[in-house]
Amino acid sequence: MQDIAEQLAAWHRAGRPFAVATVVSVSGSAPRDPGAALAVDADGEAVGSVSGGCVEGAVYELCQEALASGEPVLQTFGYSDEDAFAVGLTCGGIIDIFVQPVVPGASEGMDAGIAYVQSGTPVALVRCISGPAGLLGRTLAVTGDAHHGALDAGELAGGPELEIAAVVHARAMLDAGRTGRLTLALDGRPCDPNASDAAVFFVESYVPAPRMIVFGAIDFAGAVAKIGKFLGYDVTVCDARPVFATERRFPEADRVVVDWPHRYLEAEAEAGRLDSRTALCVLTHDAKFDVPLLERALRMPLGFVGAMGSRRTHGDRLERLREIGLTEVELNRLRSPIGLDLGARTPEETAVAVAAEIVAHRRGGSCLPLSAHDGPIHHDLRSAKLAEPRRIA
Repeated sequence: MQDIAEQLAAWHRAGRPFAVATVVSVSGSAPRDPGAALAVDADGEAVGSVSGGCVEGAVYELCQEALASGEPVLQTFGYSDEDAFAVGLTCGGIIDIFVQPVVPGASEGMDAGIAYVQSGTPVALVRCISGPAGLLGRTLAVTGDAHHGALDAGELAGGPELEIAAVVHARAMLDAGRTGRLTLALDGRPCDPNASDAAVFFVESYVPAPRMIVFGAIDFAGAVAKIGKFLGYDVTVCDARPVFATERRFPEADRVVVDWPHRYLEAEAEAGRLDSRTALCVLTHDAKFDVPLLERALRMPLGFVGAMGSRRTHGDRLERLREIGLTEVELNRLRSPIGLDLGARTPEETAVAVAAEIVAHRRGGSCLPLSAHDGPIHHDLRSAKLAEPRRIA
């Protein structure tokens, strides 16, 4: 929902009812991850996507039906071998989609959730997608220190234990940046989804965009900053030379900073503005900038640290870093020369190579052409990354 939050907030402010269709479960080779959303307002305007085109028409109709009936619905879509033109996912996957009508002012949890997501405030949006009568569609908005909305639905609500448990579990998922299903019994205990008193919730965790810091205000930095924004990063360009580090030269960056790279990195770490998702692209290939910066960066639990330079520059850089005490384990975290071997020449081609390595590192890709193997197309490291993204201070 995050990618359509601005439009949803605009509809909400205008008091316009709408329906949100959200991918809540994926099996097989589905094109969108859980949390992808399509929304339709009362005038028929649509924003977002749940399948990249496969089932958009059918989901659009479900949204209109939900707006008319006021009732939420959970629907499964999958591939049909009998009729290739039937509504389904031609890629062979199966997705569950939860369609929920939203009337501004009718749900404290949804109202608060939309406001938090649109403002960039970390929040877990908790919606009951399956369960006893009265709970379906109930919504909580859970932040680090508060929650909005209620699960009280009369006799079948199970009392405050269910709400307390849902908030506790959702807050833990928010801390870890996780999105997924949560199944609880009406007394708040985790239980099997097939239990008679099971309530299944979909928890969407919204956290600020990961950061990309590009060190070195050179011509390649503009292209890397641009593709970083395209990938959804919050991008900073930093250089100690004010004549090069200007907003005019880097219009795609969220901010341009004039400072020594190592000093800026230390300040951001002390302020708690770096975490385990942060990507560093060191493009200066100048030892007086690179070595002090990398000495600090390689000792921080950052998501990606890459540096530009020739193989000779890289070898010299490693020797300097060894001399000041970095271990081989720390040095092995350095991706240098940065980027995949695409034969890139131009700044734009180089930026694609850098971005490709960052994506592969983040998602666990092999960096081989898909045609060169018969393994999975979509790698999934979520099950191996359940720890909270660590803030660096």
